[in-house]
Amino acid sequence: MKILHFYKTSFPDTMGGVEQVINQIASGCNQRDIITDVLSLTPRRSPRMISVNGYSVHRARLDLQFASTGFSFSAFLRFSQLAKNADVIHYHFPWPFMDLVHFATGLKKPTVVTYHSDIVRQKFLLKLYRPLMFTFLDDVDHIVATSPNYLSTSGVLEKFQNKVSVIPIGLNKMMYPEPTHKKLSYWSTKFGSKFFLFVGVLRYYKGLSILIEAAQTTDYPIVIVGAGPIMDELKAQIAKLRLKHVFLLGYLQDDDKVALLTLCFGIVFPSHLRSEAFGVSLLEGAMFGKPMISSEIGTGTSFINIHGETGLVVPPSNPFALREAMKYLWENPEKAHEMGRLAESRYWQYFTSDKMVNSYVDLYERLLNK
Repeated sequence: MKILHFYKTSFPDTMGGVEQVINQIASGCNQRDIITDVLSLTPRRSPRMISVNGYSVHRARLDLQFASTGFSFSAFLRFSQLAKNADVIHYHFPWPFMDLVHFATGLKKPTVVTYHSDIVRQKFLLKLYRPLMFTFLDDVDHIVATSPNYLSTSGVLEKFQNKVSVIPIGLNKMMYPEPTHKKLSYWSTKFGSKFFLFVGVLRYYKGLSILIEAAQTTDYPIVIVGAGPIMDELKAQIAKLRLKHVFLLGYLQDDDKVALLTLCFGIVFPSHLRSEAFGVSLLEGAMFGKPMISSEIGTGTSFINIHGETGLVVPPSNPFALREAMKYLWENPEKAHEMGRLAESRYWQYFTSDKMVNSYVDLYERLLNK
């Protein structure tokens, strides 16, 4: 069997949540002797094809970027060439350019879409895109939602329930490096043995300004790992509030990130908008057995984090509620430890890469058998 994934970005160029999902599926399929190609766009002058974790990543040149949507003239031909040799085309939504390529190439192959998120921010452009979006989703053979929570709250998915199934995102812990004693010692010296941790790309919907506001009148160390478009805004907010216990570290390598995940007291994940459809870095916290704090936004974050069981779920955009949740965990370490244990147990029950990949392979086979 041969699968073609199509999305605007991919490993190793970018390291976001969707790229992580594609990487997990593709590397897992490789272990099952399923050949996988990934086609994405790149602004760099780089090789047209490289090998990553046993699968092939093909690049088409990014020619234009508008409203977070990449366009590429060469992608039409590149997609057509790769799709002819594929058994199943696996799209990752949303990306309006992908819809255009799907119809322009006119290939008749089994198709599946992983529906990662509604379009939340671009409300005016969504009105223009809506006819194409609904035509595309109606045309594909199957749609996958990443959590039952998102399926039940998405007005778009509601219209296609007859061909939607749920496959939760999964992670393979074996793909994460073992933290070295040197790394653990280094970060422990900097932050001690009790601190809250956020990991992720610094984007508008992550709610980090709310977290920084919540950090006022507390002295809990809060470590923020990641880079992104709102980095300077967050630095300015931290400086303005004179918060000496909030540490904005920027991008770190995986071995540093794993060391911090191992050492931290708990995960704080304040995303406050539906653009945060799942929360892969929140799931990493569960995988490392940490209690979690997240916001109720009707998405997969509340499928990962069960209030009162694996952590605490608070109203979105509420610094006071976020502060009180941190205070509760901080002052109840035994309860926090038990929540972390249950979080890890839930990871092994629902969110391993093996479970996700097996579900997708079953789906690919059903589509082929049709």
